[in-house]
Formats: sequence, C-alpha cells, structure tokens
Amino acid sequence: MKLIASLRRTAKGLRLRQHYFLLLTLLVMATCIAIGGVKQQPLQAQTVPAAIRNNPWQYASFPVENFQAYTSPFGYRTSPVDGTTQFHYGLDMAAPLGSYVRNWWGGKVIELSDDTGCGTRIAIQSGQWKHIYCHLMGHVEETPQGRYLIDREGGVILGQGQDVPASARIARVGMTGRTTGPHLHWELKYADKYIDPALVLQEMYSRRSAARS
Repeated sequence: MKLIASLRRTAKGLRLRQHYFLLLTLLVMATCIAIGGVKQQPLQAQTVPAAIRNNPWQYASFPVENFQAYTSPFGYRTSPVDGTTQFHYGLDMAAPLGSYVRNWWGGKVIELSDDTGCGTRIAIQSGQWKHIYCHLMGHVEETPQGRYLIDREGGVILGQGQDVPASARIARVGMTGRTTGPHLHWELKYADKYIDPALVLQEMYSRRSAARS
C-alpha cells in the first residue's frame, strides 16, 4: 500500500497508470539482475488483496527469460488484434522468440492445450493459486502415457499431472494463438478470481528488498 500511495503522490504530469507501469518495469528488471469480454468482475489493479500481502511465494520466480518490456497490462484495453475494447486478464511480457519460460511457483500441471486464442497453453495449480502461460512454442500430444506439451527443438516435454518446482523451464516464448508478436501472456488466479500479476511481482520485489536490508 505504501508503494501505491507513493505513486499517487508523484504522478504529476503523467497519467497514474502509465507511471505505475513504468515503475514496475524498472523494479522487475532489477530483480532479474539480482538473481476474451468480461466474464466476471476482476480485482482493480490499484488494490492489494490480503492474499498478496500475506503469501508464502515471495521467493517465486520471474516467469520469462530475456525479458524486454511489458507490452500490455491487466485491465481494459483496445485489442491489438481486432481493435475492440476488452478486458485483458493477464500481463504481457515481450521477449525474443524462443526465450525460455520459467514456472512462477512450484505446483502441478493441471491443463495443457493448443486449440484456443491463447495458443499453446499451460496451467499450473499451486495451492489456491493458478498460473497460466500462453502463446508458447510447441504443441500438445495425446500419448498412451498421457497428455504432453512437446517442444522438441527447445528440449521441452511437459506432462499433464507433472509436479514442477519454481523456476523450472517449462516452455519457450512463441507466437501461437492470437498474437501480434512474441511475448508471454501470464495470468494469475487466486481462489478462482483473477489477480493483477503486476501486483504480485511488486510484492515479490518488495519482500526480497526487505529481506536483503
């Protein structure tokens, strides 16, 4: 809450949302160096839920390697694909094609798909948290042993039902599904409600900074 209040005090001459977005980019880059339609009412990006303030995942992983920039925040936006106004349920992170995607927090792979606008997609359950990764390279195959995401060129074989630790490489940034450029679309849900991923990254950074001081 202190960070949000500070942003409001220093937002002279800039729209609050733009300043908030720029500051988040700088904070997460520092952290990395150191180590569609509305279906339900989402949480507001300016609110920090108790689920975020009190969490066991402050040492979770930033979800993409070779991060370049945030290209679309959580919230209402004009779609870059068809120009319509829609709610964007995730945070888009630009990275070069083929950059590895890392598992945010240890959990179990509960869904694999490659047949929607999200492209090749992974969903992982970590307690009450569900984290979703979209527009990945590779495809999904059904085998006698189970359902798998296969990206042979990247050396990735991920099975549905598999347990994966935090920071494990689970996929690569691609351009599958509805996308205008290579990026990771990352969604977070807590108790089946969407959470702004930017708030989670801010909280991760602030807790690590506090632990080092």
